[in-house]
Formats: sequence, C-alpha cells, structure tokens
Amino acid sequence: MRSVNVMGQQVARQATTSPLAENMMRLGFIVRGLVYGTIGVLALQVAVGGRGTVADSQGAIVTMSKTPFGSFLLVIILIGLVGYSLWGVVRALFDVLHKGSDMKGLAARAGYAISAVSYGFLALATFGLLTGAASAASNGSQTTQTQQTTASILSYSWGPWAIGLVALLMMGGGLVQVVQGLRADFDQQFQPYALDENQRKWLERLGRFGTAARGLVFTGVGLFLLLAALYHDPKEARGIDGVLTSLLHQPYGPWLMGIVALGLVAFGIYSAASGIWLRFKR
Repeated sequence: MRSVNVMGQQVARQATTSPLAENMMRLGFIVRGLVYGTIGVLALQVAVGGRGTVADSQGAIVTMSKTPFGSFLLVIILIGLVGYSLWGVVRALFDVLHKGSDMKGLAARAGYAISAVSYGFLALATFGLLTGAASAASNGSQTTQTQQTTASILSYSWGPWAIGLVALLMMGGGLVQVVQGLRADFDQQFQPYALDENQRKWLERLGRFGTAARGLVFTGVGLFLLLAALYHDPKEARGIDGVLTSLLHQPYGPWLMGIVALGLVAFGIYSAASGIWLRFKR
C-alpha cells in the first residue's frame, strides 16, 4: 500500500511539473485572482458610492462575461478553474506539498479537497454560462443557493448537526486563514524568483492582507451557517455576497465593507501575481 502511494506521489509530481500542467495551474491562480479581485471591486463600489451590487464568485464571473471580450474571457476562466481544481485534487490525494498524515496534515489536505470540489462546481457553472446550457447566474446568487441547500438539509432529523459541523469547519478554516495572513504563513508551495527584495516585500504584504480578509469572509459564512443550524432557519445562511452585505449594515458599515473589499482586491492581486511571477517548488 505504501509503495502504491509513493508511486502515486511520483506520478503526480511528474504531472504537476509538466509544462502543460504547470501552465494550467498558473492560469488557475490568475483566474482565482480575477474572481476575487472583481468581487472586491464590486463591493468597494457599493461601500464607497452606494452604487452597484455585491457579488459572489459566480456573480463576478457573470460580470466579467459582460465585457467586450466576455466569451473569450469565459473560456480562459473555465480552463483556469479546471486547472486550479485539479491542483486541489493533486494536493489532497498525493500530498505533493508534504503536509503529512497527522491531524494537522490531514486537515490541510481536506481543505485542498474542499477547494477542488468548490472550484469544480464553479467551473461547471462557467461551462453552463459559456454554452448557454444554464441560465446566467445573477449577482448575489450564492446566498440564495446556500439558503436553498441549507433548507433541504435541515428537513432531515440529522440536518442541523450536519449544517453545524460544516459551519464549524468553515469557521475553523476561515480563522486559520486569518492567522496565516497575520503570520505570513501561506502558499508555501511557491518560491519567488525574478523579483527584487522590495517587490517580494510588497507581494507578501498584499498576500497577508488579502488572506486575512478572505479568512474573515469565510469565517462569516461559517458563522451564519451555524446560526441557521441553531435556529433551524435556512434564511440565516449567507454566501460571500451575504456576508459582505451584512457588514454594510453594521456600525461604520461602509468602512468595514470597504476594508474587507480592499483586502479581497489585495488577495486577487496576490493570487494573480503568484501565477505570473512565482514558481512551484520542485
């Protein structure tokens, strides 16, 4: 069994270091950056000028599809999402980042698997949008979808426990990202090259700010899910768009939403820069 696992790791490592696979993964990080950057810009418009609509990942892709080169951009986004999803599968199954099989390592690899699934679904939605097989997702759709899924699960006797468990995992993952942002402990699979010390310093600052902001958003998603489980009310559930909108209704809401929105823009820039200027460890 161990020999099979070692062989699988060797095959995965060879696959991920091939020019085609690495280019797809690079594109995946760039596309992830475009998505989060768009979410942040749209949220910032709402926070600063009170105009526009807060969007989730799907809504951000729809927004980009409405640009003059929308169809071409959708193809690029689809390829990037597939590449990033496959990278999540490789990280989870073959442990190419050497996270190990202890509790901490398994938790990290489980996070990679969840990421692979989520980006896989986003790729399917993008494919449907590109081919016309599915209706275009509207801004704010993630909250509606989350509430519908939560309502379906809560209809079962075990539903609240399942939702509560997912909520705790989501909150835990979000808090881990916040800590990673504060400690600059993220994206360890990369090594900088072709960047001077000042450029690396600013890239790290963007990564820290962005990772912490995204972690806060994910923590908020988990918190609202936990409320939905505790109160047996699916309307308490929120997606990324719902969490951002809820910030707007807090004291100093525009400032809070604006800071988090800037963080998401920073994360988008960092992610895109990672795909362009950083390389994978061998």
